Amino acid sequence: MVTRNVRIEGPYNFDRVLDRLSLDPLNAVDKEDRSVKVPYYLPHGDGEVINVQAVGTTEEPGFTITFENDEQLEEKHNRISEIFQWEKGLHEVHEHFLQTALKPIFEEHAGTPIVLEFDPFASIVKSIIHQQLNLKFAFTLTHRFVTTYGWQKDGVWFYPSPEKTAALTVEELRELQFSQRKAEYVIGLGQKVASGELNLDTLPEKNDEAIIKELTKIRGIGPWTAQSYLLFGLGRPNLFPTADIGIQNAIKILYNMDRKPTQEELKQFSSPWHPYLSYASLYLWRSIE
Repeated sequence: MVTRNVRIEGPYNFDRVLDRLSLDPLNAVDKEDRSVKVPYYLPHGDGEVINVQAVGTTEEPGFTITFENDEQLEEKHNRISEIFQWEKGLHEVHEHFLQTALKPIFEEHAGTPIVLEFDPFASIVKSIIHQQLNLKFAFTLTHRFVTTYGWQKDGVWFYPSPEKTAALTVEELRELQFSQRKAEYVIGLGQKVASGELNLDTLPEKNDEAIIKELTKIRGIGPWTAQSYLLFGLGRPNLFPTADIGIQNAIKILYNMDRKPTQEELKQFSSPWHPYLSYASLYLWRSIE
């Protein structure tokens, strides 16, 4: 075991991070211990479990990271920092939104960061599964998929690899209550990544528009899924998925509307929130969760 201690700039509320992570039953969260076990994906289907524990406060955040070994230690440390967005201070973001209509939400959820999905491929798979489903069943279906075809280490679940996903049949996923199309989409994605036709390692080098263009070429990936990947797969800071029902409902409540906002109204409301639209999206979701 190798342990590292990290201090970052506040505000950063790790307890709210754990609240959000605990919505997904696949995540190994311990709220009392203020910790989460992170699956770190290695090549060839191998993996390591990394434990991240909060030891500080919202204003003075600190963490203890425990690695299994010291192999590729810097690479693993950097990935954990990226997942939890430790390099992106929230003070400036918080101050920006205190001057907007989102002030009450940002005061209530102060220090809530964007946290990335633990693996890029898993991030897109999860988004495809979650399409047009209520949150409870979406998590149930994802749980079935991962516990049936993924693998477990030290109580932590790893998503099946692209190669394993590519080899599945529609009939196998239909038995888990996947729709015909959703099953085809997930298997098709696995085939694209396994063959190298979609290279997830080089996507971060591209801008948002180029990534959306590339992802939406793939059957089953529309703008919502592509934007979700940009936000929770890559942590891009200025995304506002206006087609998202949760955001529409949160705006409806925030502005005391008797109907869902139009696309034009969403564009108008969100204008003052640039260049931090992703944080507006996150906090709006948090306001109704």
